[in-house]
Amino acid sequence: MSNYNEQEIAQQLQDSSKCRKAFEQVVKAYSEQLYWQIRRMVLSHDDANDLLQNTFIKAWSNLEYFRGDARLSTWLYRIAFNECLNFLNRQRAQDQLSIDDTEAVMVNKLESDPYFDGDETQKLFQKAILQLPEKQRIIFNLKYFQEMKYEEISEILGTSVGALKASYHHAVKKIEEFFEKHD
Repeated sequence: MSNYNEQEIAQQLQDSSKCRKAFEQVVKAYSEQLYWQIRRMVLSHDDANDLLQNTFIKAWSNLEYFRGDARLSTWLYRIAFNECLNFLNRQRAQDQLSIDDTEAVMVNKLESDPYFDGDETQKLFQKAILQLPEKQRIIFNLKYFQEMKYEEISEILGTSVGALKASYHHAVKKIEEFFEKHD
């Protein structure tokens, strides 16, 4: 992203003659970080790839609605976040699982994922994150892994900074407790 200028790109996206090229730069600039954010929510490499594609398709087809009020990255994260929630809700409805069963299924996915190459501590850390309620897990992932500021997360999730800080704090406590139990 060295020569990537978000303001410039946002302007080019509004210009029909430069739009396609600008969007290619957006895809290049955000694919990897969006992929990992999605992957942390759905765990499966294949599902994450599909949802990443859906995110960019939705962004491309709704480009005329992007007016630059929010940052482009925030807009993309919000689309990805909604895609993940819809996917997880569809999955839950399809499997007709309770929340507890969903955690078990997610842990199962993590353990059987051929792309997961972490050691036991990393696996335990991922399991601890999976024990968190969905919203806390999302907030934790955005803050811890993406190192986003609370203000950015607030724009993406539409939640107050105070509530986000509280959620993050509770998530960290639950992860610490999980590690204490599995020590």
